[in-house]
Amino acid sequence: MRQANSLCSLLNIGRVTEKKLNAIGIFSRDEFLSRDPYEVFETLRREVDPTLCRCALAGIVGAKLGRPWHQVTKASAREYERRHPDHVWGKC
Repeated sequence: MRQANSLCSLLNIGRVTEKKLNAIGIFSRDEFLSRDPYEVFETLRREVDPTLCRCALAGIVGAKLGRPWHQVTKASAREYERRHPDHVWGKC
């Protein structure tokens, strides 16, 4: 059973992503929701897993918005590219 304030209570967040979020100091739903999802993703990419793809970004953004990752993939990738114009996506 998922606890109400656990990261895994968020849509798109499973145990693997939870561990990655823990590695950057995010341990609860409330902590996650108080952060900008694009900054969270950038920190994860820089400090934990440089191979994260646009689908992983969509999972983070979707978790913040309460939407499934596949509904926000294109829009979230465009926003990330706007914020990080030199970024080149790898394969998902």
